[in-house]
Amino acid sequence: MGPWDYDVCVIGGGIIGLATAMLLTQEFPKSRVVLLEKEPRIALHQTGHNSGVIHAGIYYAPNSQKANFCSLGGKMLREFCDLRGIEYDMCGKLIVATDESQVPVLEELYRRGTANGAEGLEMIGRERLRELEPHAAGIQAIFSPNTGVIDYAKVSQAYATEAMENGAEVLTGAKVRGITRRDGRLRIETTLGEVSASNIVNCAGLQADSVARMMGAEIDLRIIPFRGEYFSIRPERSYLVSRLIYPVPNPKLPFLGVHFTRRLDGSVEAGPNAVLAFAREGYKKTDVNIAETLGTLTYPGFWRMATTHWKTAIRENFRSVVKASFVRSLQTLVPDIRSGDLHDPGAGVRAQAVDRKGRLLQDFSIVQTADSVHVLNAPSPGATSSLTVSRYIVDLAQKAFALA
Repeated sequence: MGPWDYDVCVIGGGIIGLATAMLLTQEFPKSRVVLLEKEPRIALHQTGHNSGVIHAGIYYAPNSQKANFCSLGGKMLREFCDLRGIEYDMCGKLIVATDESQVPVLEELYRRGTANGAEGLEMIGRERLRELEPHAAGIQAIFSPNTGVIDYAKVSQAYATEAMENGAEVLTGAKVRGITRRDGRLRIETTLGEVSASNIVNCAGLQADSVARMMGAEIDLRIIPFRGEYFSIRPERSYLVSRLIYPVPNPKLPFLGVHFTRRLDGSVEAGPNAVLAFAREGYKKTDVNIAETLGTLTYPGFWRMATTHWKTAIRENFRSVVKASFVRSLQTLVPDIRSGDLHDPGAGVRAQAVDRKGRLLQDFSIVQTADSVHVLNAPSPGATSSLTVSRYIVDLAQKAFALA
C-alpha cells in the first residue's frame, strides 16, 4: 500500500472519532488507521463547545443505549483521566423542582437514574437544597454527587496522542469532498488530496448524514442544527452557584432547559436555550448557509417536527431575542440572578437527528454497512460515554470489516 492507503479511515476529529481511532489502534495494531478532520485542529465543534459535564446517567430510559453507554462510560473516562493526569471535578449536580407539577417527573428521573446505576442519588427537600445551594429555589430536588465537570478538549487531545503513538495518522485540514468506490476500495477526495481506505467509520457529527449520503447509505434522517446560546456569570457573582443546577426537563424533548454549570476554573455558565441554526456550524445568529438551510426547510421531517413543537420554538426564540426572558428562566432556579450578572455570551451547535416523521431522535443512532459504520446521532452523554461508544463502534467494525 502507498502512503495514502489505509485499512480504516475515521472521518471526524471530535471526541468519539478520536476515541474510536485510539481503540482501533489498540485492538488492531497491524491495521493502518487514519483520521480526517476538516478543521485546522481537532475537537473544534460539538466537543469543544459543550458544557463539559461528566454525566451520571439520570435522564435516560433504562436499557437505552444512552443509559447503557453512560453507566460504565463515566467510570472509564475518570479512570483514563486518572492515569494521564487530566483534571476533573466531581462537584455534584442538583435537578430542581420549583413547583408541585414537576414532582412526578422528578420522581421518575430518580427511578430512572437508580435503574441506570447512577451512584449516590438522593431525593432531597427544601432544607437540604438550601444547605447545598443557599441561593437556589425549589421545593424538591435530586442530588447527584457522581456528576462532575471536565475539559473534553483535553480528553480529546489525549485520545489523539495515544492513537498517534499507536501508529494512527491524524490529518487536519482534510475536508471530505466526495467518496467513491473504485477497484474494490473507497476513494475519499479531501482538500489534502485523495485518501484510499478499505473501510470508513463516519463520526462526522454535524455533517454525519452528509457523509453517509456521499457513500450511498440509505438513511431516514437528517441532521437539524440547533444553536444553544449561553452567558457567563460575572466572576464577582459566581458565588451564587456552587455546583450544577438544572431544572426538571420536558421528557418529550432532548434538551435539558437553561441551567447553571460551574466549570473547572470556577467560572459559571448559564444556559443554553435551543434555537434553530441557519448553518450547521452557525455559532452566531448572523451565520447563514443557504444550501444547508434549504436542506433543512425542504426536509419533510422538519415541518412535521415544527408542527409538533411550534410552541416550544416560539418560547426558545423569544428567550434568544429578549434577554429579560432568558433571565426570568434562570431566576426560577436562582432568584438572585440579575440581567447585569450575565456577560460574555457564547454558543454551541447541537447535531440533532430528526426522522421523516418529525421525531427528534433521543437515543444514539449507529448503523453498519458492509464497508462502513455511521454514527448518525450521538447526543449527550456522548462525550461522557466516548470510551463505551467507541467500544461499540469498534465491535461493529471488527465484524463488518473482518479486522484482525
